[in-house]
Amino acid sequence: QVQFVESGGGLVQPGGSLRLTCVTSGFRFGNYVMYWYRQTPGKERDLVASINHLGTNVNYADFVKGRFTASRDNARSILYLHMNNLKPDDAGVYYCKAPSLSLASWGQGTQVTVSS
Repeated sequence: QVQFVESGGGLVQPGGSLRLTCVTSGFRFGNYVMYWYRQTPGKERDLVASINHLGTNVNYADFVKGRFTASRDNARSILYLHMNNLKPDDAGVYYCKAPSLSLASWGQGTQVTVSS
């Protein structure tokens, strides 16, 4: 069974940092492109970052470029999102997913709140 388990969110002040973790199982993680998404109330999920199967090609949404870094540990089947210089607009629930595993269920996500 394919699973995505996100963690690491929390309350942080503007300018602060967080590291999100996505532990995966049930598929050959190292063979798949992975995405990070963000969802805010009443809106669809926005793509935040994509990372190729080797972790050598990472693309970011314009609104996080220069502040977020996605990485992966294929030996442990874990995806990371390092978030620096957080802004209030970065708040939301963050999810990870392998986009080609479209039938797999979404994880529960991890909530990020940015507030002073």
